[in-house]
Amino acid sequence: MSGERPSGFRKRLGLFDCTAVVVGSMIGSGIFIVSADMARSLGSPGLLLLAWAVTGLLTVTAALCYGELAGMMPRTGGQYVYIKEAYHPLVGFLFGWASFLVIQCGTIAAVGMGFAKFTGVLFPAVTEAAVWAQWKFLRVTPVHAVAVAMILLLTWINTLGIVAGKRVQNAFTSSKTLIMAAFILAGLLAARNPEAVRLNAAGFWSAVRFTDQGPVALSAAFCAAMVGSLFSSDAWNNITFASDEVVRPSRNIPLSLFLGTAIVAVLYILMNVVYLQALPLRGDPAASGVFERGIQFAADDRVATAAIAGLLGNSAALVMAVFIIISTFGCNNGIILSGGRVYYAMARDGLFFRSVGVLNGRGVPARALAVQAVWTSLLCLSGTYGNLLDYVVFTVLLFYVLTIAAIFILRRKMPDAPRPVKAFGYPVVPALYMAGVALIMAALLVCKPLYTWPGLILVLLGIPVYFVWRRRGSASGGPGPGHS
Repeated sequence: MSGERPSGFRKRLGLFDCTAVVVGSMIGSGIFIVSADMARSLGSPGLLLLAWAVTGLLTVTAALCYGELAGMMPRTGGQYVYIKEAYHPLVGFLFGWASFLVIQCGTIAAVGMGFAKFTGVLFPAVTEAAVWAQWKFLRVTPVHAVAVAMILLLTWINTLGIVAGKRVQNAFTSSKTLIMAAFILAGLLAARNPEAVRLNAAGFWSAVRFTDQGPVALSAAFCAAMVGSLFSSDAWNNITFASDEVVRPSRNIPLSLFLGTAIVAVLYILMNVVYLQALPLRGDPAASGVFERGIQFAADDRVATAAIAGLLGNSAALVMAVFIIISTFGCNNGIILSGGRVYYAMARDGLFFRSVGVLNGRGVPARALAVQAVWTSLLCLSGTYGNLLDYVVFTVLLFYVLTIAAIFILRRKMPDAPRPVKAFGYPVVPALYMAGVALIMAALLVCKPLYTWPGLILVLLGIPVYFVWRRRGSASGGPGPGHS
């Protein structure tokens, strides 16, 4: 394509860098908050821990399976490429369409707003109460301004080259991982509350809500409750989007996927152990005390803050705000860094704006990053990112199933393709993963239909758009779908 710089992508990401992208993209603000809603849904300490354990198992299993695809096709775009090659360019486009419209950009917007809201804990002037401007569905407050500024800053840093992006990623991922480890250690050693431990042990497996409703209702609620833990564990696949910039990608990407997801899974389970050591799971929403409100009704769902309140007192909120600011900044850097590569790959296939399919002088898709930043900023200002993310829970899981199924398809379709890494436990483990996620999807269809069908409709709306882009690409003489 004209305009392509001769330098191309630059291989600067080693194993540590790749693992930092995996870990850093996964850990945002969810782990510090979503356990409250999960506790309200499940009503049992045992089920809460089990939900996080199952989430970790599913995530690590998927990462081990992705290793085969990453080693087989270490190309920019990652999951988009796997799906396109296994099925049809249309299916790959639908993944890219959903990623740009909601999944990737919506996540960046949500994490950016989380960053801004916790910044408001430190600086009260950063509030949504002061409306600077409003026009139709767009609203500008200090919180929105900080979120957009953070997104634009990280986008600019990543246009400076992959080395600039990875330095930010390594610094913030290392910092938040060490801080989280310190939080866990302090929580287990110093924040343990004997009364909380006693209360949680007494009703460890007792889910009061479902005592008379049987195992089916409990299973459905369990699967539906895992939405929070699954989203908190998402974005681990983002490193595959930047495959062309990885040194020895056939080795380092599969290994980083396993190491990164395993590290986060262990950290998440231990975080919830700390919560259950410090607070009773069940609480009273009308209570004024942190202990009496429990995990279920922690103020603003800030479970992590409540868990260390007994140790740090009034300063707990400030300490956790600083931690979450660091965490969300590093999280968004990883997602921003990798997300633009998907749209670059789509543009190279004639399925996105042609101008996006070029690299700047520093070997990064700066225009793709800029387009991503513009749409993400609009999602922030519109305030719709939260609802959109709810709508695509089902869709995200669907694309994971399709990607794992691609292993089976590509083994038949491309039997002689090099596979430096094989899917762990093939065919049993990948099949079990697909069955487990299919069960969760079925539960969501039943328990949360308002959050499943809109996501599917959103994806299906991409079908006519695909044919428009394909016709547009043919008319302009650009590369068509499937071009690599």
